[in-house]
Order: sequence, then C-alpha cells, then structure tokens
Amino acid sequence: MPPLGSLRATLGLRRAMRRSLSLGVLEPRPPGKRWLVAGLGNPGLPRTRHSVGLAVLGQLAQRLGVADGWARDRHCAADLALASLGDAQLILLRPRRLMNVNGRSVARAAELFGLTAEEVYLVHDELDKPLGKLALKLGGSSRGHNGVRSCIACLNSSAMPRLRVGIGRPTHPDTVQAHVLGCFSAAEQELLPPLLERAADLLLDHIRERSQGPPSGFVITGHVPA
Repeated sequence: MPPLGSLRATLGLRRAMRRSLSLGVLEPRPPGKRWLVAGLGNPGLPRTRHSVGLAVLGQLAQRLGVADGWARDRHCAADLALASLGDAQLILLRPRRLMNVNGRSVARAAELFGLTAEEVYLVHDELDKPLGKLALKLGGSSRGHNGVRSCIACLNSSAMPRLRVGIGRPTHPDTVQAHVLGCFSAAEQELLPPLLERAADLLLDHIRERSQGPPSGFVITGHVPA
C-alpha cells in the first residue's frame, strides 16, 4: 500500500490535469518541465527479458526515492509514481496491459497529464543489441517492437525518446519468442545491476539536459562490460 501522501499527490495532480483538460486549458508551465517515463513490459512477468523496461523503472524509482510511492490508476490501467528531478517533475508509469497494447496506458497518461509525445520516454528491450548495451535516441520507427508500435499508434506520433536496453538476439530465428519471453540466465543476472544503474544514469542525465534547453537529436549509447 503506497504512503497516503504519495497517493494523494498522484491523485491530486491527475485531477488537476483532468480539470484543465476538460476546460481546454492546461496549467501554465515552462516547456519541458514535466516528463512521463514509461517502462514497457508484460504485467506478471517482471523478470523476463521482454520486461527489462519495468526493471529499469524500478531502478529509477529507487534512485528518485519513490520506490514505495507507486499508486494504481484505473484510468490509465497502470501504476504511477511521481518524483522530482531538480525543477522538473517525472511521472513514472508501469502499464498493467500486455506489451502489445501498452500504448493505450501510455497515451492515456500523456492525455491526463497534458504531455506531448516528445515529453514521453519509452524504456524497452532491444533484440538487436547485446545484453549490457544501451542506446537512447529521440524518435524513430518501432524497429519491430510491438510495445513501441502500440505507443506510436496510440499517441499518433513516433517522436517519443526511447531508451533501448539490449537483451541479445539468439542464433536460431525459431527461438526468438522463447528468448524474449524467457528469464535472464544466471550469468546474465550478474550483469543486470550495473546495467540498470547505467540505464537510470542515461535517462536522468538526458532529462536534466532537456529540462534546461531544447532537445538534441543525437544518439546516446552506453555499455556495461561483461
């Protein structure tokens, strides 16, 4: 059960944003001072490779001191937590829908909080990068990722920044689905703690930079040594 103060803050902000939206007027605020960070994955399967985005969100919540502040939101069909990063406000989101329809939760939250696609970060697994490799890029195609494809369709935009977390691609094509939906091996699990730390670093550094000025179009990459 989340602390009462965190729950009230979450619900209060959401109600305020809904009132503004119903009037067609958003609260005045500096551009880029509020961000949504969504971890894509499958509810009930948090330890699988396909849900590594949820693991990054968990690390991010710990880093920001809101690990106990998650509150379930039925309007978004997701868990939400609010956090501060300097003058900026972060809305962390864990969809409770399956990966292929995660976009419904992400788009609904963006609507309720009055955010554009450019203010929504997606964190997800990436088959074409080895485990330990990270890349953060502004916008682009789904690259075959069904969760990202759902977000693009529901937000009607491909402008969302993406943190892609490498999970590696198996050699045989017939084993891809089992690989994606399977749990990390014992050897891979040893790489996860530093990987999640680095992922949180990349996200927070990028959000700090964008909160201070116009976004850059450069790709940012990172790697955790094996």
